[in-house]
Amino acid sequence: MAKSQKNIKKALRLLFVFLSVLWVISLVFAATPVGPTSVSILNNETRNSSSAYMLNTSGGYITTLNITANAQNSRWKGFVGYLTGKFSLDDASGSTLYDWTLATISGEVYATRNGTTISWSNIGCANITNIEAENILMNHTNRYDNITATFDGGNNHAAFSVGTVNLNANQCNYTLNTYVNNVSASDFEEIALYTQGTIVYSTILEDNAVGFDGGVYDFQMIVPENGAPTWSGSTAYYLYVEIT
Repeated sequence: MAKSQKNIKKALRLLFVFLSVLWVISLVFAATPVGPTSVSILNNETRNSSSAYMLNTSGGYITTLNITANAQNSRWKGFVGYLTGKFSLDDASGSTLYDWTLATISGEVYATRNGTTISWSNIGCANITNIEAENILMNHTNRYDNITATFDGGNNHAAFSVGTVNLNANQCNYTLNTYVNNVSASDFEEIALYTQGTIVYSTILEDNAVGFDGGVYDFQMIVPENGAPTWSGSTAYYLYVEIT
C-alpha cells in the first residue's frame, strides 16, 4: 500500500513537471507582435508631376485627342523594406542572456493607426462593417479606390498566425497583393484584420522576393491616408513585427 502511494506521488510530481514545461513552452511560442527595436528610413519618394502638353492647332479645325494620364493617389501610401531579427532571451533592461540569429525570417509586419495597446488575442479578419467604418473615418468616399475596393482580392491568402490566434488559408475576405515589377502578382499578401475598434493591416513576410520596382524586399504594404480634399497633413501608423 505504501509503495503504491509513493508511485502515485511520483506520477503526480512527473505530471506537474510535464505541465509546467508545457506552460513555459506555451509562453515562448505564444508571443504577440512587438514593436521594432529600430527603424531606419532608407528612402521616401513620390512620383514627379508631368509637365503640361503643348497643343497648337490651326483655327477652324476640330482636333480629336486620346489622352492618358496617371495621377498620383494621395489617398494611399506604401511601406516596403527589409527585416532583420533574431530570437533572444532578455531581461527588463535589455541585457541578453542568449540569442539565436535567423538565416531566414518568417512572420508578419503590421500597421495600424491605433497608438494604444492592441488586443492581439481578440484579433480576426476584418468584415464589411469594419471596412466601411474605416472608409468613413479616413474619408475614403471614392468607390473606385476606397478601402473596400482596394482590398478586393477575396479570400486568397496563406495561413498565418497573430500571436495565439491562428488564421487558416483563405479565411479572410479583404486582401490584396502589392505589385511585382509593376504588375499584379501572387507575392506580398496583405490582409485587413480587426480587433476591438481597430483595423490592423498585416503583410506576410517574404524572403528577398522581387518587388514592385524590380528590387528585392522582405515586405510591401499599402495603407490608407486621409482622403478628404482639404487634407494636407499626414496620418501616423504604428508598426509591429512578429517573427515566427
